[in-house]
Amino acid sequence: MDILRFITAGNVDDGKSTLIGRLLYDTKQIFADQLEAIESSGRLNEDGQIDLSLLTDGLKAEREQGITIDVAYKYFSTEKRKFIIADAPGHIQYTRNMVTGASNSNLSIILVDARKGVQEQTRRHSIISTLLGIPHLVICINKMDLVGYDEQVYNQIVEDYKQFAKKLKSKDITFIPVSALKGDNIVESSELTMPWYQGPSLLEHLEQVPVSQDFNLEDSRFPVQYVIRPLTAEHHDYRGYAGKVISGTYKAGDKVTVQPSGQTTTVKSVELGGKVLEEAFAPMSVVLQLADEVDISRGDVIVKAADGLEVAQEFEAEVCWMHNKALKPGAKLLLRHNSTETRCVVRNIDYKIDINTLDHLEDVDQVQLNDICRVQIKTASPLLLDKYENNRSNGGFILIDETSYATVGAGMVAEIEY
Repeated sequence: MDILRFITAGNVDDGKSTLIGRLLYDTKQIFADQLEAIESSGRLNEDGQIDLSLLTDGLKAEREQGITIDVAYKYFSTEKRKFIIADAPGHIQYTRNMVTGASNSNLSIILVDARKGVQEQTRRHSIISTLLGIPHLVICINKMDLVGYDEQVYNQIVEDYKQFAKKLKSKDITFIPVSALKGDNIVESSELTMPWYQGPSLLEHLEQVPVSQDFNLEDSRFPVQYVIRPLTAEHHDYRGYAGKVISGTYKAGDKVTVQPSGQTTTVKSVELGGKVLEEAFAPMSVVLQLADEVDISRGDVIVKAADGLEVAQEFEAEVCWMHNKALKPGAKLLLRHNSTETRCVVRNIDYKIDINTLDHLEDVDQVQLNDICRVQIKTASPLLLDKYENNRSNGGFILIDETSYATVGAGMVAEIEY
């Protein structure tokens, strides 16, 4: 069975946590002790039913305020597929948490309150989802029960979102009317309440979304995380390189190049758990043994020699800024790319993206918390980069403050200068 990783996002109080709770409850994925704990909490909805949002809002502050603050991860499965859910907060000050949860997702569920329509956070989360390269978007128009399951309300929100989405890069957008509170169109189709909707329920859609092609199996990238040298009598000469195949495939006999040094060699074997594999592919974590003794350390990247990829120190990127302190040209930061960390400088801010219109606002001298911008970056050390749109796994990075070591930005490589 394959795994679908998806995130729920949207504005405050759009019902993200309740929707996930309903998915888990109606698919019978809740343990008896979890259900008992929720029932004993005394939190009930207006109709006297248990508050399913408590299944994901685990922090004390979340339960007290009735909001989501941190990303909560939940796991469940059906007969057709396994799922990993990231429940992201809706408040604007927690947008950075949404970026974290979305970075590894295959699909993004954007919730829209049927009473309020498309809001600023709806647009912001949609833009972030597409910038992060999430290939599938599902727009769940929630709380249809509060508008009398009115088809015209649904159609108007769909039209408004489509107008906004004309400038988005997403090619797969699906609209589903739901009521997370009542369970309409969550697991089972609701033909009685919404006979005008002929599409699948949310779960049916999640079970059939194709995810196998979401992995890049053409461009082989293997960032080294650890060099294994047992130096025991049994394995005196053993030298292996542990890491994760973030894209592509590797097998014995492959000619490879180690970047940034440019040394070439051949894969001697691919191992997992002490056993030799015929082939490793993304996203497997394995150990590579090479035919020659090459100077390799953590942060180096082993690539197929045929890929011919060069290293670079200057590039352009889209960045979601996550810190209260404004980002200005000339800012010096740490940049972490896979297992590599290097100093960098933001040479220029090309433009900021208008959340409402997706227009480019130029002549910007700084960007604030939650702004999305295009910047030029120069690094102290050469990096092996891919454009994010071509290879999500090797095109993303984070920016870190040098003094506090706090993560202040998430970036996606757009253009590379060799």
